[in-house]
This record gives sequence, C-alpha cells and structure tokens, in this order.
Amino acid sequence: MTQHPAQPADADPVPPVDPVQWKIVVDATDPHTQADFWAGALGYAVEDNSALVEQLLGNGVIPPEITVEHHGRRAFRDLIAVRHPADPYEENSGTGLGRRVLFQRVPEKKSGKNRLHLDLHFGPERRDAEVSRLEGLGATVLYRVNEPSGQWVTMADPEGNEFCVQ
Repeated sequence: MTQHPAQPADADPVPPVDPVQWKIVVDATDPHTQADFWAGALGYAVEDNSALVEQLLGNGVIPPEITVEHHGRRAFRDLIAVRHPADPYEENSGTGLGRRVLFQRVPEKKSGKNRLHLDLHFGPERRDAEVSRLEGLGATVLYRVNEPSGQWVTMADPEGNEFCVQ
C-alpha cells in the first residue's frame, strides 16, 4: 500500500483525490479594471463571456442592469475573470477551465495586509524591466527586498493588493 507522503506511518491512508479545478477569487471595487491589469501583468486573456451574457439576456433570465460593455462586448457587471491563454475553456460561455483569476465586485475597499498574494517569477535579469512594465500598467512599488534568502520587489495592483516580483 502506498503511504501518503504527509502522513505518519501508522495513520490511516488518505484516499486518492481527483485533481480539483480551482480559481483564485479577488474582491474588487472595479473588477473590469482589475481584470485588465492582471491580464496584462500575467499575459493572460480576459474571458469573453459575451455569448453567455447575450443568451441569458435574450432568454430573459437576467436583466440588462447587471451587465456592462467591456472591450466592445457584453459582460457581467460584477464579475470577470482572466485565464491562461493556453488553457481550455467552454466555447458557449467563454469560461476558462484551467488557471484563472476571478474578480468580483464588493462594496468595501481593501483594508489591511493581504493574507494571500501572487509571486511573479521573471528572474533577476528581467526583474527591473518587469517592475517598470507593471508600473506602466498601474502598479506601484511598495518596497524592495535584498536579503541573503533572495531579492524581490513588493508591489501593489491598482486597488492596493500586494504581489511580489522576483
């Protein structure tokens, strides 16, 4: 019997789990601006859910008030995602089936330090150029770290969410 690597030898075996589809969800006051920033930062694609939105509008399932125009097409007003461009997605809805970040509208602004953040690994030879590029997209440098354990730049996205560039 194969033992789960994180279990003590005398523990009951952990049943195997099929890989789980997941996405990171980020609260935002302006989800579409956040999606545009992170699509640019990560080289991701903003999901195009317009076919689904139009179908739901056409069938009277949703009211027009919960939609907006984003990049010339209908989108949900309160949420939008970005996805890795090489990952699969559902043709009829535009929803990604792989690496995704979903931005959802919340009424309150960010407060306090993030409990979870992204590290963007560009490598030391590209770090400064990428920091400048990200500043051009709307990020700000919070501080630079140069320690024996490594070097990185901690930045904030347009709504103040921290992330690191390594």
